Amino acid sequence: MQSSSRFFATAPKGMVAILMSELSDLGANEVREQPAGVEFSADLPVAYRICLWSRSANRLLLPLTSFQAETPEALYEAVQGIDWATHFNQHDTLAIDFVSRNSKIQHSQFGAQKVKDAIVDQFRASTGERPSVDVQRPDIRINVFLQRDEATLYLDLSGDSLHMRGYRQTGGAAPLKENLAAAILLRAEWPKIAAAGGALVDPMCGSGTLLIEAAMIAADIAPGLLRQRYGFLAWQKHDAELWQSLLDEAQQRREKGLEKLPPIFGYDVHPKAIEFAHKNVTAAGLDQYIRIAKCDVTELQCPAEMETGLLVVNPPYGERLGERDSLEPLYQALGERLKSEFTGWQAAVFTGNSELAKLMGIRAAKQHNMFNGALPCKLLRFDVQPEWFMSEQRGPRPAKPEELGPGAEMLANRLRKNLKELGRWAKREGVSCYRLYDADMPEYAFAIDLYQGEQRWVHVQEYEAPKSVDEKKARQRLREAMAVIPQVLELPHENVYFKVRKRQKGSAQYSKQASEKQFFEIEEKGCRFWVNFADYLDTGLFLDHRITRRFVGEMAAGKSFLNLFAYTGSATVYAAKGGAKSTLTVDMSNTYLDWAKRNMALNGFDDDTHQFVQADCLEWLEKGGVYKRQTFDLIFLDPPTFSTSKRMSEAFDVQRDHKRLIELAMALLSAQGVLVFSNNFRKFKLDPELELQFAVENISGKTLPRDFKRNPRIHSCWRICHHNQ
Repeated sequence: MQSSSRFFATAPKGMVAILMSELSDLGANEVREQPAGVEFSADLPVAYRICLWSRSANRLLLPLTSFQAETPEALYEAVQGIDWATHFNQHDTLAIDFVSRNSKIQHSQFGAQKVKDAIVDQFRASTGERPSVDVQRPDIRINVFLQRDEATLYLDLSGDSLHMRGYRQTGGAAPLKENLAAAILLRAEWPKIAAAGGALVDPMCGSGTLLIEAAMIAADIAPGLLRQRYGFLAWQKHDAELWQSLLDEAQQRREKGLEKLPPIFGYDVHPKAIEFAHKNVTAAGLDQYIRIAKCDVTELQCPAEMETGLLVVNPPYGERLGERDSLEPLYQALGERLKSEFTGWQAAVFTGNSELAKLMGIRAAKQHNMFNGALPCKLLRFDVQPEWFMSEQRGPRPAKPEELGPGAEMLANRLRKNLKELGRWAKREGVSCYRLYDADMPEYAFAIDLYQGEQRWVHVQEYEAPKSVDEKKARQRLREAMAVIPQVLELPHENVYFKVRKRQKGSAQYSKQASEKQFFEIEEKGCRFWVNFADYLDTGLFLDHRITRRFVGEMAAGKSFLNLFAYTGSATVYAAKGGAKSTLTVDMSNTYLDWAKRNMALNGFDDDTHQFVQADCLEWLEKGGVYKRQTFDLIFLDPPTFSTSKRMSEAFDVQRDHKRLIELAMALLSAQGVLVFSNNFRKFKLDPELELQFAVENISGKTLPRDFKRNPRIHSCWRICHHNQ
């Protein structure tokens, strides 16, 4: 091997920047970001050191050659041109990883077979023997990347992915990968916190990955020290003496680092998770240093005498349909314990649902876009200080009169203008609840919804500010808005809601009894609904679907009606009010189904002609509609933009999966029936094949209320029928 060679290190999506910094610190030169990884120059000692010490990389690849491979024959010949005996022998096992993009050779398995044939044929011709293939645990792994017919062939020096540290004995349902856990800790500046003597707490530790990675970082333990297998160990150019010297150095650093390891605490409410964590911590040789105990988040306390540290957590995201509402109390409880127990600490919350994280009642000081596999996530970093806390009652503290800037008066004038113009329209149309303001002024990026019944209420939602917006300025504008809104609308501040949930204690955090919530009755076109401004991310009534609901009601007379992904059943109320002979309301969430039942009862519909089914709508449709296997004359289908279902091998994406969803729903539609399909994905485009299968009419424009005209992409809506009509 040359004194310095080019290498390529791969990393998970969203972690390349961390890897680049890490590689430079480990001695790599000419570090350049590339798709899916980092290219750099290094000598063999640095390459070995990266395999041993990189906390973020997946694989370390040594490029052997690049060549054109437009045909299988060209691929075979180029691979045969390498003297493979200089890299391994005929007694070693091998595996081929082949990736093809935009190339004539499209089938990865076929490409891998060709590469394998070229290698084994060369050995057979020269030795009379050939290497065996072992796709699970090969001695040598060859990677081939074919892009636009140009192939690059690599020797994988890492072998198994470097995220596999060697300590994982078992895990829960979805444990964090080790390098992702390390990246979270590095982003959260755990090395600096640990060096200053700060402790670490993970209140939902699961199988203990964050705990172990935190200990390894703080104690200067090489993440690869426990691994028994590397790709270079069977490599003919492997320098065993050099490798052993690096292992010896790493062992010495571990022993020295453990002497200064700060306290690390892990908690979980599930006994099985505690068992898994203990096993993994013991396998990592850290059972004397990491303390693990059973504890519910609602009972979490700051460890005694620990004035500062990092609380890091990977809570559930609520990916499955209907799960989100059940997780709201969990996020609220986490925020309450942070505010009451961990003032002065830093906190890092890694979540795939930033909306749920808002329930914590603390504004994030920093946030980073990351991924857990293919799932987009955010790492939210909190400075747990009172100035970042949201008011327990109605959002952040309103600005005092002397704190109001010129922008506040501009906002007030805009609200007055909208109230005058939209108020006249609402009175004329009989609309009691409407969107008053929707980021009309970009610097005041809020959606402000006005609800009117026996009282007047306002529901304020803040749009996430781009990174270019100064966090302190954004918070000041929010405080100005919270002062201006009740003044202009002439209502008490306690009637202004800003994504705040009631504080409850102990097991009551998880209670879903309606008597513990505050519901208000509002009226819409003769229909009455219960709305809740404080306890959930949404109020229970999507105002942009006002015309869509009316459209459903106008078609419902004498028809059997099916409401899928029904939420709180508002469309069902309209259908029943419109004279539907029967209704069936399906949703995954028992909470929302109970809410739907209450809405129906509020309108006098509580007899057996109106049925409710708690089910995963995707699974229910796949089974052909398990409720009496009947067909329906009118179907309302309003799926989420993104979710997961146990019936699907990957996450549900409305853009990708809506064709199959509509086809399944149409199978339950009677010959003369109508399907109303709607969704709120702003960039949605209907699959053109559906227009060949069914009679499709885009009614998005017709269902857009005036108060949402500023954002015509708020939802899309179609009327779909069978062609025989």
